[in-house]
Amino acid sequence: MDITRLRAHKATKLLFPPINRLLITSTAQDNIHSNRNNQPEKQQQQHQKPQLTKPIPKSKPLSGKEQWIDKEKVGIGERNNLAKWVSSILSKERLDFSKCKDLLTLLSPLQFEAARLLLIRLIDGKLNVFCDNLRINDGHGDNGKHLELAALFADLSMGNSQVDVRILDMLVHVFASQFKVSGGLNSSLDVICMLARRGLFPSLRTGVFVLSSLVKANELHKSYEAFDILCSGFVPDVFMFSIAINAYCKGRRVEDAMRLFQKMEEMGVAPNVVTYNNIIHGLCENHNVEEAFEFKEKMVNNGVKPSIVTYSTLINALVKLENFDQANIVLKEMIDTGFVPNVIVYNTLIDGYCRIGDIQCAIKLRDNMIIHGLVPNSVTLGSLVSGFCKVNQIDRAVQLVEEKLSEGLCMNAGGFTSFIHELCKKSELGSALRFTKEMILRNMKPNDTLLTRLIKGLCKNKNHSDAVELWFLLLKKSFKVNTVASNALIHGLCEAGRMQDAVRLLKEMLERNVPLDRITYNTLIYGWCREGELDGGFKLREEMVKRGIVPDIVTYNLLMHGLCEEGKIEEAMMLWNECERIGLVPDAYTHGIMIDGFCKAGKVEEGRILFDKLSRHNIELNSTIYNIMIGGYCRNGSITEAIKLRDEMRIKGILVTCATYSCLIHAMCKTGCVEDAKSLFDEMRTDSLVPNVVCYTALIGGYCKLGQMNEARKLLQEMSLCDIHPNEITYTVVIDGYCRSGNMKEATHLLAEMVKNGIIPDSVTYSILTNGICKEGKIEEAFKLCDNMLQTGFKVDDAIYTSLVSRLHQPSAVAQED
Repeated sequence: MDITRLRAHKATKLLFPPINRLLITSTAQDNIHSNRNNQPEKQQQQHQKPQLTKPIPKSKPLSGKEQWIDKEKVGIGERNNLAKWVSSILSKERLDFSKCKDLLTLLSPLQFEAARLLLIRLIDGKLNVFCDNLRINDGHGDNGKHLELAALFADLSMGNSQVDVRILDMLVHVFASQFKVSGGLNSSLDVICMLARRGLFPSLRTGVFVLSSLVKANELHKSYEAFDILCSGFVPDVFMFSIAINAYCKGRRVEDAMRLFQKMEEMGVAPNVVTYNNIIHGLCENHNVEEAFEFKEKMVNNGVKPSIVTYSTLINALVKLENFDQANIVLKEMIDTGFVPNVIVYNTLIDGYCRIGDIQCAIKLRDNMIIHGLVPNSVTLGSLVSGFCKVNQIDRAVQLVEEKLSEGLCMNAGGFTSFIHELCKKSELGSALRFTKEMILRNMKPNDTLLTRLIKGLCKNKNHSDAVELWFLLLKKSFKVNTVASNALIHGLCEAGRMQDAVRLLKEMLERNVPLDRITYNTLIYGWCREGELDGGFKLREEMVKRGIVPDIVTYNLLMHGLCEEGKIEEAMMLWNECERIGLVPDAYTHGIMIDGFCKAGKVEEGRILFDKLSRHNIELNSTIYNIMIGGYCRNGSITEAIKLRDEMRIKGILVTCATYSCLIHAMCKTGCVEDAKSLFDEMRTDSLVPNVVCYTALIGGYCKLGQMNEARKLLQEMSLCDIHPNEITYTVVIDGYCRSGNMKEATHLLAEMVKNGIIPDSVTYSILTNGICKEGKIEEAFKLCDNMLQTGFKVDDAIYTSLVSRLHQPSAVAQED
């Protein structure tokens, strides 16, 4: 809403120019009268209530240097001496308030500029002020003390006649300027409150200035308070009423705004177009569009012509409601009235059509605005791009952006960001990266959320080099890189096993003063432990402590997990004890790590002791902890104990998962109890579970071991019907089953099916198949398979070589007969 008309007049600003010198110039009585308010006398009487008068408090008799001053009549020479005296006082490092107090009565209104400068020095908080050896201001800018000084100034400024309103205006403006950084507007309001308590009020223009400033600063509650106080001193004009109405509308107090509008009319103040526009905007923002239209009719009936702002506000409200028919009617009325729709109106409609996916109407409007001589801007482009993305026409969006960028039209940062987010959402990471680089090269920094999302996407898509390049491009352009985005890149590199790159990134972060946090170090520790480099993990823990970053339970969990994976249970327990010693409480995840470590080391009983300890210590047991313990029993062959734990999960209401069943099915198949495994497989559905690829693979493996390939094949076909896609392990298990049963035709056929479905065979698959072919004595076919394996990037391992060489040196059947 444009309320620039409501600002204080230029004259107000000229009345209080900024002080840029210490020297005090002569300010004669004529200078005061030349700056008086130019409003007509009747208008002043209407808006300004009679001011109260107050006699000057008696001060101590002047002595010494001050005695030559005649309070009744001061000539030009005396005024010059007075100016020198003031200048001398203000040049001191500390101000004696008792001397300044006497000066104020002489300086106002005799030397207005000198009084203003003295007041500023008294309240600016930069000098120590002493009054009768008592320190009033200690130089720290205590607004309360400053207000006391201002109040004293106001009291001393009230002579036997009416107070000059400019003196009160000066007080308000000085406080606004001197405390600009630390709440100048609030200080000005404090001064207005202080003056009001004495029956004094600034001019109407100053009141408008303070009120408008408060609203612009979004100090709405303060503006309500200021308006109420000012209204007790004079009758507001249309500008002040409009500002107050705007404040109520901004604060979503539309009913109060309407009441104030009604009161305004009752007081005989005629609303102008700005007043009406404020109300209409407030009603639209409050979703009272119908009432807004009624107000627009009232506006016309009262002889106030709607402006382009009026029509724009109504069109915007209708577009938000997706009422495009009515919006176009308002647009037509606007044109018929003589207004030419501007870029804002067109952009509002274009954006609205794009939001509902009507890209054709949006493009027609874009073409129409060009015909009428308007140039589409970056907002237009952003809306159209979002529209294309919404209807999944990504290629057209990319084409449009590239076309407009080549024509010299630059998208704004918000447009780029929204577009790149859409590209990431559609997994168009190549285009997302390209436009992010374009954005950076145009000196626009992508926000942290966008960078983090893009870096994560690139790393997930195994484009780590592109992610690293993007990170360094940001540094090259002197953009500050966010810690979260940097952590995302480090995590991606660690996941890919590129630890050297991750460490290099860490060094760059340190050199460039990118803040490191606990997540940074924990991510790197995770990477080293994942690679089996525990020394690197422990060194990083020491480094983070040196940098003042305290390791948390996650840090210890990562290190303990690394130790357990290497079978170093005793060292892991030592770390557990250290963790408790420094005050960290092991959580459920810590217990799970140690239970898993014990079970994998064959110490299932120790694992069970720790498992039972969880219940005693009121640590919540979840599916993960139960599955770890069940897995331990299954590996140990204690299937009965594992089944008991599964039943316990059901009783306690803990979710039984596919992982629970896959452990049990695999263990049963391993012991040859395939039918029991099949029963358990069918039982899964009673727990509302759909068997996943792991469960299917475990049961298929059981049938293959028994040589029941028909059952295995049926399950493989069932997976396809249930839209569960076999993975390389599933196919390898079935191929191994066919090779064991000597059915190499089905084995090779399954390999072809595997490749056709986009699943790349691994070295285990090739090794099993090669060995099976060699057993059939088809050495040449085995070598062809090895060649195919090498072409796809796999190395021929020792097992395959051994199988091939042993078959080559085996005597043929003919040689044996001879």
